[in-house]
Amino acid sequence: MYLYIMQRTQIYLTKREAAALAKAAAQTGRTRSQLIREAIEARYLVPTERRETLEALQASAGIWSDRAENGESAVERMRPGRLARLLERE
Repeated sequence: MYLYIMQRTQIYLTKREAAALAKAAAQTGRTRSQLIREAIEARYLVPTERRETLEALQASAGIWSDRAENGESAVERMRPGRLARLLERE
């Protein structure tokens, strides 16, 4: 019995999508309906600020991939000696 009102709906899935959903349901012990509701919750019902943060992270993924410099060397270039000072504290 649900403590909230549910609305019945029908969706169409490809064989691949249906198989993936069935596999996830078997592995987790949750129903396909539960998995679908959780996916909707995670994708469409997250707070706006969190969604915007996630979108920004996804958009920025890999932006340094074409650079030879890594994060450590970039910080060292901008703040010379910082790494040495941090290591001295340990």
